[in-house]
Amino acid sequence: MGRSRWHDREVESVTDQVLVERHGAVQVIVINRPEAKNALNAAVAQGVAAAVDELEADDTLRSGVLTGAGGTFSAGMDLKAFLRGETPLVGDRGLCGVTMKPPRKPLIGAVEGWAVAGGFELLLACDLIVAAQGSRFGVPEVKRALVAGGGAALLLGRRLPMSIAMELLLTGDPIDADRAASLGLVNRVTPDGEALAEAIKLAEVIAANGPFAVAVTKEIAKASADWSWAEGWAKQDALMMPVFSSADAREGATAFAEKRAPVWTGR
Repeated sequence: MGRSRWHDREVESVTDQVLVERHGAVQVIVINRPEAKNALNAAVAQGVAAAVDELEADDTLRSGVLTGAGGTFSAGMDLKAFLRGETPLVGDRGLCGVTMKPPRKPLIGAVEGWAVAGGFELLLACDLIVAAQGSRFGVPEVKRALVAGGGAALLLGRRLPMSIAMELLLTGDPIDADRAASLGLVNRVTPDGEALAEAIKLAEVIAANGPFAVAVTKEIAKASADWSWAEGWAKQDALMMPVFSSADAREGATAFAEKRAPVWTGR
């Protein structure tokens, strides 16, 4: 990866349109097309996918934050690039390589400004969302005679009451951060300009926990919507039991007894 500057800090550059910065065990992925309101083209899609691959493969990284540069999260698919034949889809992984196959490790969206259309759908692939007061969320596809096929039409009803999901999907009108928080879509609302810092703090809290336990807990929580009551308990046990017999579980109990911070291995 090359080197670049972002907010006067040294960062790794996946492409010039996607930047990656590390904060200890937290990876920050930055969509870096502020002149285009961080619209999603093929380069952004490949860059985000590559960064998420790094998050998954690097045992020293425990959680990730996805954000946009220049005061906007993302305005969605770059329509000019689309007309040139580009697509922001990555193989069978969906939009930017995350909407159909989100990472196993926790991912937090940090939102300033607009997160609409495909940008909003990227947030639905995130586990938590931190939003600045002035941010706006929406799926305006129907206003352009399109369908929010990057995940919103399919998944928004799982994140919100169905009547609210229908309102957003069928009107195409945006909502603000306060309403998004009141609906349970956004976890924390910050003053403008502070969403990323708050998201990193939240990611650091998660990263301090046992990584194996965190990953399996996320897997169970995400998959449970597709399980019946009876099979849910059996499938949870199958996923959970290796955690209880892991080295990290023993380390957690030992560290508690010895009144010290645990040293996780992820195993």
